[in-house]
Amino acid sequence: MAADPQALAEACAAALWAEDRASQGLGIALLRVGPGEAVLTMRVREEMTNGHGTCHGGFIFALADSAFAFACNAGGQRAVAQHCAVTYLQPGRLGEILTAHAVERARFGRSGLYDVTVRNEAGEPVAEFRGQSRLAGGAVLASRQDGD
Repeated sequence: MAADPQALAEACAAALWAEDRASQGLGIALLRVGPGEAVLTMRVREEMTNGHGTCHGGFIFALADSAFAFACNAGGQRAVAQHCAVTYLQPGRLGEILTAHAVERARFGRSGLYDVTVRNEAGEPVAEFRGQSRLAGGAVLASRQDGD
């Protein structure tokens, strides 16, 4: 009997979150996860601003990359980033809560394609991120076996 995809996504997210020091250190919060999907938020803190007084692009990329990671690992097989690209549309502002929504677009063989939109509190797009994942072998959950 196949596992419930939503329950599997939630269990994988919990296992990843327990070890994700980078996302936790940035104050990222995991709001929702589902099969091939994840929603994360991050408040732009003063130490995240650049010389223009706006959110440094690296932090926006990190938020999008974390959402991508939770989405592409939601199926239980360990996946890593193979290629990522980001387009910045407008700056994130100090104090704003940015929301990244990752959605699986395609899975083929060992590769997957994911789009992540980062939005500000007004719902306006701040960045568009596209990530290509690659299955790295092994399972996200310790109790799972490869191929389950």
